[in-house]
Amino acid sequence: MSMEFKRRLPIPKEIREEMSLSPDLAATKEGFDADVQSVIKGESDRILIVVGPCSADREDSVLEYVTRLARLRDIVRDKIVLVPRVYTNKPRTRGTGYKGLLHNPDPEGAPDLLEGVKAIRHMHLRVVEESGMFTADEMLYPSSYQYLTDLLSYVAVGARSVENQEHRLVASGIPVPVGMKNPTGGSTAIMLNSIYAAQAKQTFIYRNWEVETTGNELAHALLRGYVGLDGINYPNYHYEYLERLVEAYDPKKYSYPAFIVDCNHDNSGKRPLEQSRIANEVLDSVARNRDIAGLFRGFMIESYLVDGCQPVGGGTFGQSITDACLGWERTEHLILSIAERL
Repeated sequence: MSMEFKRRLPIPKEIREEMSLSPDLAATKEGFDADVQSVIKGESDRILIVVGPCSADREDSVLEYVTRLARLRDIVRDKIVLVPRVYTNKPRTRGTGYKGLLHNPDPEGAPDLLEGVKAIRHMHLRVVEESGMFTADEMLYPSSYQYLTDLLSYVAVGARSVENQEHRLVASGIPVPVGMKNPTGGSTAIMLNSIYAAQAKQTFIYRNWEVETTGNELAHALLRGYVGLDGINYPNYHYEYLERLVEAYDPKKYSYPAFIVDCNHDNSGKRPLEQSRIANEVLDSVARNRDIAGLFRGFMIESYLVDGCQPVGGGTFGQSITDACLGWERTEHLILSIAERL
């Protein structure tokens, strides 16, 4: 048992300079970020939909997906702010298997983390350049976030990470909205504690620096369902749960109380075709209850070009190699139908 330090990687600033965002796009990001943030603050009549593959495994299929998404954005932009979900790290329950593009830039070769860092930045850059939309990713590894800090307009902290101290502290210094998921066990209290920590000023050690943050007032709840002690998936998007969340989400303790519903994962029991039904039920609850409507900010949807999933190396262009996703035709119909209801 040992740990081998193989080589020192470039610091994030060096990678950002080597693979830079153009000044024009950097200026565009300010407006894009403002749109996203106005939704989270409840200042906009629009909702946010973070949508894309479970894991962004191939640049060519991801670019085809976001090209279609950009055309759809132009149709629904008065009702919906679309953010492409470009998830380049994959949490694993048992710690093995496909871990995302960061670890597997070449599925046929041995892991090369330097190439992985460059591959994930290249993919996010291409998405921004091709679509004009800035991206969302999961902060699975807090130390890696800085490689993408100038490209991300939305960050998620996953169910397995939300109790982790470093994730909470780093989230407090991120300059864009951070969705804090409920943990896999479903505790609302743990999720709200994570939001509280992320909204607070913090001082801690990060990448060998002593850093101080201002707190992230746009940290908010991201509901993804949970797994019970019996091993069964349980949703937390139903009307009664949302009522209880509103009661617990004390506006005196939190800046901009808000929630987004993740329509897949344990909310759907990993049945991606249920995402349409789930979104419509949430919209029914929003229409029925003014307090729920006051905190509702949008959806997260797992979607790719082709319905379902396949094994790694399965060969179907644009089909997920991790959790099953909603295909493009159904995704387009769902987003258009949501826009009609708003």
